[in-house]
Amino acid sequence: MITKCDHPGCTKAGTCRAPKTRDLKEYWWFCKEHAAEYNKNWNYYANMSADEIDAEWERETFGIADRDKERVNHDEADYIKFLNDFLSGRDSFDKIPAKKTVSATITSAFHVFDLPITASWKEVGAKYRALAKKHHPDTAKNKDAGATEFTRITTAYETLKKYFKK
Repeated sequence: MITKCDHPGCTKAGTCRAPKTRDLKEYWWFCKEHAAEYNKNWNYYANMSADEIDAEWERETFGIADRDKERVNHDEADYIKFLNDFLSGRDSFDKIPAKKTVSATITSAFHVFDLPITASWKEVGAKYRALAKKHHPDTAKNKDAGATEFTRITTAYETLKKYFKK
């Protein structure tokens, strides 16, 4: 379908589509000249912080990994089961066994990352990457102290990796 160019005062055919917003659900229809002008001045990342731009870029570039899709689907199924069980009766919730205790090794590994024992694997991974970057012997200001701290961080990470069965 050919419409009139959406640029005010233009009477040419609007044959080129240009996005109105970042979600790319609505479009302007411009002639070639006005589409080129619009695209030259349009900034997809306008009004976004640097962190938002990085997150958007990473999500668009890498998407969700297959292992993460499986985890998300599994978590979603668990949540739906929980809701169904909750709605169908409280008696099963009253019989939930007490949570198992966490060993001192696991607790100290969480302490290395300054995280509570309720932290998720995702939180552990993020904290590990940040600390490893800071204390890696190649980037640390004090190479000896950096190597010692990096070893401590890596050991704690490996312990939590086994704990989370990754």
